Amino acid sequence: MRLAPLSALLLTTLVVCVAPFAAASDLAHFDNYFEDATLRIDYFHTGNSAEEIISLDRMWRQGIYAGSRTRLIDDLNLGRYYAKVYDAASGELLWSRGFDSYYGEWKTTSLAASGTRRTYHESALVPMPKAPIEFALEVRGEDYTLEEIFRVRIEPDSHLIREDPLDENVIVVEAATGGDPHGCVDVAILGEGYTAAEENKFRKDVAHFTELMLSYEPYASHRESFNIRGVLLPSQDSGCDEPSRGVHRNTALGCTFDSLGSERYLLTEDNRAFRDVAAHVPYDALYIMVNHERYGGGGIYNLFNTFTSDNQYSDYVFLHEFGHHFAGLADEYYTSSTAYNDFYPRGCEPNERNITRLLDPANPKWGDLVTEGTPLPTPWRKAEYDSADVAYQRKRGAINRRIAQWMRDGAAQEKIEEAKAEGEKLSKSHQDEVDAWFAESPFANQVGAFEGAGYTSQGMYRSQLDCIMFTKGLKPFCAACNRGIVEVIERYRE
Repeated sequence: MRLAPLSALLLTTLVVCVAPFAAASDLAHFDNYFEDATLRIDYFHTGNSAEEIISLDRMWRQGIYAGSRTRLIDDLNLGRYYAKVYDAASGELLWSRGFDSYYGEWKTTSLAASGTRRTYHESALVPMPKAPIEFALEVRGEDYTLEEIFRVRIEPDSHLIREDPLDENVIVVEAATGGDPHGCVDVAILGEGYTAAEENKFRKDVAHFTELMLSYEPYASHRESFNIRGVLLPSQDSGCDEPSRGVHRNTALGCTFDSLGSERYLLTEDNRAFRDVAAHVPYDALYIMVNHERYGGGGIYNLFNTFTSDNQYSDYVFLHEFGHHFAGLADEYYTSSTAYNDFYPRGCEPNERNITRLLDPANPKWGDLVTEGTPLPTPWRKAEYDSADVAYQRKRGAINRRIAQWMRDGAAQEKIEEAKAEGEKLSKSHQDEVDAWFAESPFANQVGAFEGAGYTSQGMYRSQLDCIMFTKGLKPFCAACNRGIVEVIERYRE
C-alpha cells in the first residue's frame, strides 16, 4: 500500500525521540501509568490510495479497561495499522495495538486508486493514562514496514474528554462468564435490526451463537478464557439496508449490504453508533449480529465482524468472520469477486498466519506443522476446482442480480422468494459437491502448501486443502489458523 509524501498528509505531529521497543510484563507497570478505565479516542480517517489524512474528533472516558494489564505491547505484528501510546515526559512506549480498518480496505479499491477521497470515522480504545501521553498512528507501506502518520498529545485531565451517561434503553445479556475481564477475551455481540418486540429472539440468538463458539475448536479448549455478552439497542425496523435491492431500514447501528460495492459484504460505517452501544460492557472483540436471513457478513481485524442470524450458513459465517476480526486471519478463497485490488503486496510475505507467498519453500511459515512426506508446493486438482467454482459464481451472481432487479421493480413477493430459495439451494448443492470432492483427495487432512489463497490464484498458498477460511460450512480451522487463534487468545491472559 502506498503512502503519501508527508506534504500530502494533515498531521498533528510532535517531534520526539522514540524510545526503543519495550514490553511491560507486570501489573505494577500498568498501575504506574494507567487507571483501570478506558480512554476512547475518536478520529476521522480521510484520503485515497495515495494519501491519508488523520484528524482528531472527540475523546471519551468509559468503563474498565478490558485488555490485559500485563501484556500492553502488541508483539503479534498483525494489521495494516498500529495505534501506540507513549509517555509524554520520557517518550517510553507504554501500549500498542495492531488493527485493520474500513479505510484500509477502501484504499485498495479502484475508486480510491482513481483519486476519489472518502472519510471514515474510527476509534482507538486505550488504557486511561494518569499523566500526559502522545497518541500515534502508524501505517504499513508496500514493504510492510510501519511509518507514523499521526501524533497528538493528550492531557488526561482535559475538559475535552467526555463522560456522557449511557443510553438507558440498551439491554445487556450475560451469555458466558470465564473470569476477570482483564485476563479473558471479552466478546460483545451487538444486536442490529432487532425491534423492541424481538428482544426474546435476540436473547435466543445470543445463546445459540455463544454455545456454538464455545463448543468449536480451538475456542472450546479455551472456554474459560472467554466472557460473552449480548448488547442490544432496539431498532425501529427489523433487518438492515440492502441498497442494490432497494431496501432501506432505520436501524440502530446502520448495517448495510453492498459495502464497498460487494453485494454480500455486510458492514456499518456508523462507528460512533456501535461504539456507544458497546460501551455498556467491557469488550476486546465485537460481533454485530444482524437480524436477517440473507447470506452475508464481514470481518475486519480488531474492528468488528458482522453476520446474519438466520441463513443456512449463519453458523459458518459467525465463525469465519470472527477469524478475521479476532485473529487477523486471511481469507483463503480466491475465486469469489471482491472490491480489492492487490490486497497483499507482491513479493512480500503476508503477516497473516494462514497464508504464505512461499518465498522460501525449504522453510515455510508453518514448516513445523507440515505432514511428513508432503511435497511443497502440494499438488491438488486446482484447475478442476477453479473451473467448477467460477461456473458456480457466475450462476450465483446471475440469481442475485435477478433478485435485486425484481425487488427494485416491485415484483410479486412469491416470485422473489422462489428466486431466493433457488439461490440457497444452488449454494448448498455446490458446497456439498466441493466437500465430497475434497474428501477424495490424497492430501485431504494433510498439512502442506496448497496454491490459491488471499484473493490470489497464483503465488499464494494455504496450509490445508480445505478450511473454514476457504469454503463454506462447519469444517475445522486448518492447522495454521488454529495455531494463529490460540496465539491471540494467549495475549489476553494476565
